[in-house]
Amino acid sequence: MLPVDSYAAAPGRDDLIKEVRAKIDEIGIDFIYYQYISITGRIMGKAAPAPHWETMAMKGIQTWYGGITNVFPNRAGELLGFPSNAHELIAIPDPETFCQLPWNKRVARVYCTVFYGREQEGKPGGFMEEDARGNLRRVHREFMDDHDGLHLRHGCEPEMCWLKKGADGWPDGGPTKPYAYHIDQFEELSSVYMKVIDYGQQMGLDMIQGDHEDAPGQLELNFMFDDALRTCDRLTTYRQICAQVAREEGLIACFLSKPFMGRPANGCHHNMSLWRGGADEVVSHVDDPLPGVTGIFRHRTGGENLFLGEAGHWMPGPVGRQAIGGLMAHLPALTAIGASTVNSYRRMLDRGMWAPVYADWGFQNRTTSLRVSAPGRFEFRAVDSMVNPYLMAAALLKAFDDGIRNDLDPGEPEQRNIYEAMESGKQVKRLPRYFGEALDALAADDVIKSALPGRLYEIYMEYKTDEWDRFNAEVSDWDLKTYLDCLP
Repeated sequence: MLPVDSYAAAPGRDDLIKEVRAKIDEIGIDFIYYQYISITGRIMGKAAPAPHWETMAMKGIQTWYGGITNVFPNRAGELLGFPSNAHELIAIPDPETFCQLPWNKRVARVYCTVFYGREQEGKPGGFMEEDARGNLRRVHREFMDDHDGLHLRHGCEPEMCWLKKGADGWPDGGPTKPYAYHIDQFEELSSVYMKVIDYGQQMGLDMIQGDHEDAPGQLELNFMFDDALRTCDRLTTYRQICAQVAREEGLIACFLSKPFMGRPANGCHHNMSLWRGGADEVVSHVDDPLPGVTGIFRHRTGGENLFLGEAGHWMPGPVGRQAIGGLMAHLPALTAIGASTVNSYRRMLDRGMWAPVYADWGFQNRTTSLRVSAPGRFEFRAVDSMVNPYLMAAALLKAFDDGIRNDLDPGEPEQRNIYEAMESGKQVKRLPRYFGEALDALAADDVIKSALPGRLYEIYMEYKTDEWDRFNAEVSDWDLKTYLDCLP
């Protein structure tokens, strides 16, 4: 049996397909979005009427290679990542992700795992490595198998800016002042954040807190951490929710990493821990009937947190220190995935904003790339709002694996402001200053490259190198202002 057909016929999946049918009938779904994730984290896919659910669930939807690269051409005008005669692909829906769209109750969405076509030469019906979401599931499973069930749970801090829309449709500043934690500014955006929270809860996000950050219109709304794949799905869902709320409110949901120089960027700090054991429980903050299958409301709880050290101490235990050691060893290459756009490096150059540009770690030290943000978890700070979370989580797992296997020592935690420590003579490596430098670091790091198997690394580099070349080939207002009258 081909891998795609084995996946569709996996034990227990038939019951999930029937659960979805019951939910379709219960809440009145007419159409379903069959979604998968592109190389940049964009949501791609097709829609089909709900009566075809069972057929789609088993045979999958037919799509094509171009969706993986956003159907985007390179500088030469050729579509990135695949030839003109590339085979079609098959996206098999994962029933446990089925959920009604709260703003369009006739429509539901379901995430898919992508396979090569059943007639694909060499890999008929095989798992498609270029599918970032499916790749994360496989990398995480391999990590768990190699480390006696040890698994990643993480949460993220998805900052983004809500901007006013000018008459030309382009951003026209923020609707609020750049006052961090100011309740009055937060209240000014209450119609926005309340909708985001309401929609989030209906789509399985356990929303826990929020605040106004220190850029115009900048909010951070957090949801509970969970198993790596669920967290990535929820971050992607969160972005989809924000885009819809922006349409309803006449605003722009801006995920650009650095929309304003001199103001903090839109980060997406990842807070991570490594666990063994635990169990799923349903966490729902909506009334019955649930607007989706129970799978989207499940959260992994309990078990043993292997990042923890001695009770009452911030110093991580052995596994935690090894994990940090793995990250420290691969920070330059990880930056190419966590800070994945040209614009990301505006953040890296704006040092006065506590930019995470130095490869060091400490306890609650916001001037380093890594910090222990609480006993039992640590924060990777060189990640921003444009990240593809599935690629990021897979790369982090490979860094952890290297740290654990080779007992990598991260050194002693740095408690000083890193800039002051360097002025006192401490030697600390800097993270890449520019996108091209980060891509070179990724190309030289076989451990992190292994998180992007098959053609996934090749396509990522093709897409991002083209992006870097496009930037360098562009004449901007800066060029004109700087050089137009510099001579004679």
